[in-house]
This record gives sequence, C-alpha cells and structure tokens, in this order.
Amino acid sequence: MSERLAVRKTYKLFIGGAFPRSESGRSYVVTSAKGDFIANAARASRKDARDAVVAARKAFGRWSGATPYNRGQILYRIAEMLEGRRSEFADEFEGTVRRTRGKDGKDAAKRASDEVDAAIDRLVWYAGWSDKIAAVHGSANPIAGPYFNFSQPEPAGVVAVLGPTSLLGLISTVAPVVVTGNTCVVVCERAPLAAITLAEVLAVSDLPGGVVNILTGHLAELAPWLASHMDVNGIDLTGADERLAAECEVAAAGNLKRVLRPGQDDWSADPGVGRMTAFLETKTVWHPIGV
Repeated sequence: MSERLAVRKTYKLFIGGAFPRSESGRSYVVTSAKGDFIANAARASRKDARDAVVAARKAFGRWSGATPYNRGQILYRIAEMLEGRRSEFADEFEGTVRRTRGKDGKDAAKRASDEVDAAIDRLVWYAGWSDKIAAVHGSANPIAGPYFNFSQPEPAGVVAVLGPTSLLGLISTVAPVVVTGNTCVVVCERAPLAAITLAEVLAVSDLPGGVVNILTGHLAELAPWLASHMDVNGIDLTGADERLAAECEVAAAGNLKRVLRPGQDDWSADPGVGRMTAFLETKTVWHPIGV
C-alpha cells in the first residue's frame, strides 16, 4: 500500500466571517528559522483591505449596540473554544515559536504551551472588563446648576490593528479593541499562520461576522493605506517598525484618527486598561434635575 499523502492546509484571509482568497491571487512564503518552506500565506491587496473595512463598518452598529455583558460573554466563549483546542493550538504555535524565536525541541514546546495558556487567560481577563470599563472610565461630573452631567465612554468605530508576532500579542491587541464595542481589521505579516488559525476559532464562536477581520500580507503595502482610509477611526501600530509607524502617523492625520503607538510591549505583564481606553470616545450628557 502506498503511503498516504497528508491534506495540506490552505491559509486564506478572514473577512466578514468568511475565508476568501486574496482577490489578487497573490501569496507569500512562510519559512522556518532555518529558511525551510512551511506554507504559502495569502497576500492581501488593498482591495481586500477595503472589503475588510466595509465588513467591519457593517458589523459595527450591531456590535457596539450589544450590551457590554453580552460582549463579555462572547469573548469568554472564544476563550472556552481555545481551551477546548488547546493541544492543537500548542502544536500549531510550537512551529511559530521555532520560526520566529529560533527555539528547538522541548523549549519550543513549553513556550508554545505557555503562550496558549496565557492567551486564553488574557481573553478571560478582558471579558471580565466588558461591563466594568464604563464605570472606571466614565464619571458623574459636579456642576453648578440644576442638572445631571455624565461622561460616558463610547467605541470609536473601526480600528486597524498591525498585529505582533505572537498569539498572546495578537489576543492582547485585538481583545481590548472589540470588548469595548469597536470592530477591527487586523494585518499580520510575520505570524500569518497563527492569525488565521485563530480566525478559525472566531468563525465558529458566537462572534458576529465582520467584528474581527484578519488579513495576512505585507504591512508596508497595507498599513499606510489603512491609516489614510477615511472610514477607519483608529490604528494600533504595535506591529510596525519605526519607519512604518512614522509614515502611518502622518497618513492618519487626514481624518484625525486615534493612533496608538505603544513601543515595545511585554505581553506577559499586567495589560492594564490603556489599550481599552485608547479607542474610546467620551460623550457628555446633560439632563435637567426633576424632569
């Protein structure tokens, strides 16, 4: 009997809850730390990015209108599904650790397992903040007059996220954006397989299609265009180098986007609330007393 050929996985984009190929038909090679071929990842075009922004905008009304408690439930559901596929993700990201950090053998396996555990815990942590961030970031303001005056946070809208290279980093940038009611378009270049594997979990969770859209491709091609897009309300520059980050900051000035440029992140540290508040707007409401 001839040896069975394994079914090789086809890595696609994740837009609007579906997995299309790039409209350009392009791909790029993902290699190991030693330069060995691993897979072909889809290389998204600006047309794909435009479709992702349209999907994110379409999903924004429903997602931002959901109760914070419900958004927290959905993030917790994603954590549950990651937990259920923990061993599969650990195997998948062991290869990522080997490729991006040059780790071998047991060291890579342990680091991959620890990273999956930390990513699951980080999702649960952000899920718990869903119905609390408004109380922390909002306020009842003292004024001189017969009025109530409240300041309440609201989501900014569609946020572009330039993804980092690790699963924990990816969760740590996407979760704070969506838990507060924003939708997002994520671009991953250096860890595309991790991003699309995560998308498979998102696709079968309770997360509405279009809330998170994941593109794999070259940051230098897509990031400046997303930064200048008039229907993108914010951009997280975590995955960009200094030159690209500066270029995106200039491009983002066209429609006064919120820009997060955090520098080097220690993903294992306490994340705090900074990433959640970075893409919130504050609405102040006046109401007469006794009416």
